[in-house]
Amino acid sequence: MTYPDPSTVRFDGPWQHRDVHANGIRFHAVDAGPSDPGAPLVVLLHGFADFWWSWRHQLTALADAGYRAVALDLRGYGDSDKPPRGYDGWTLAGDVAGLIRALGHTEATLVGHADGGLVCWATAVLHPRLVRSIALVSSPHPIALKRSVLADRAQRSAFLPAFLRCQLPWRPERVLTRDDGAEVERLLRGRSGPEWPQTEEFAEVVERARSAVQIPGAAHCSLEYQRWAFRSQWRPDGRRFMKAMNQVMTIPVLQIHGDQDPYVLAAALRRDTRWAPGRRLHTVAGAGHFAHQERPAEVTAALTEFLTR
Repeated sequence: MTYPDPSTVRFDGPWQHRDVHANGIRFHAVDAGPSDPGAPLVVLLHGFADFWWSWRHQLTALADAGYRAVALDLRGYGDSDKPPRGYDGWTLAGDVAGLIRALGHTEATLVGHADGGLVCWATAVLHPRLVRSIALVSSPHPIALKRSVLADRAQRSAFLPAFLRCQLPWRPERVLTRDDGAEVERLLRGRSGPEWPQTEEFAEVVERARSAVQIPGAAHCSLEYQRWAFRSQWRPDGRRFMKAMNQVMTIPVLQIHGDQDPYVLAAALRRDTRWAPGRRLHTVAGAGHFAHQERPAEVTAALTEFLTR
């Protein structure tokens, strides 16, 4: 079997593909917007089993609005390096902090979906001088998510079975990549709202996501995020991370959530206010877990308003 080359995620468009070295590895970053170094930087971070292209709508719209928008292939994904270690919250926050500096900026707004949102929360806490504000798509504060899974039967039933399946050795990698990545399509269909899977765009998204997960190493690395999040709960590094995250944030925070999201429920997001008391919640009607792709115009408008404020 011939596996996709990492360069296959470098799609042409009104953007530039860059190789950016930060925190000891090479990242594939997709850069759009003004070349003026004074333009404010917005860094877009994708979720599980995904890659930079999930932000295609926001990437171009934010650039048109005057922002330097940069969508990243996170460590282990797409055409970024895939080192054997570094999928913990500390290192992932260091990746984004290093990227901001490597791009020539002193601060940025971070926008993240799912696992990418966890990186936003972590970077804002661990590198506060570099983060102006954060916006999340279906990504609760990590302590809020943990407490919701433990205390809320509905959230536990929605989240825990898939999360625990990721902890097995090697079998989850085979599940993600078999049948040309069919499992990724199943996840997209199962976690989205009812309308998006009926569109022509969805078929294109599925095709590209199924290919990207088959890039050598991508499936394993994507699962390492999930494995660290679970296994670290019983290790000193995980306890230190949660202790570090247990502080009130004063920067602006926007939480975007599809009201049809079957994976991250609204109750988990309500707990965010303990750590981000000023956070704003924008609910997207009819959207599921992938609101930024399902309702791109509405999500982009909410982000632009947030950035303007």
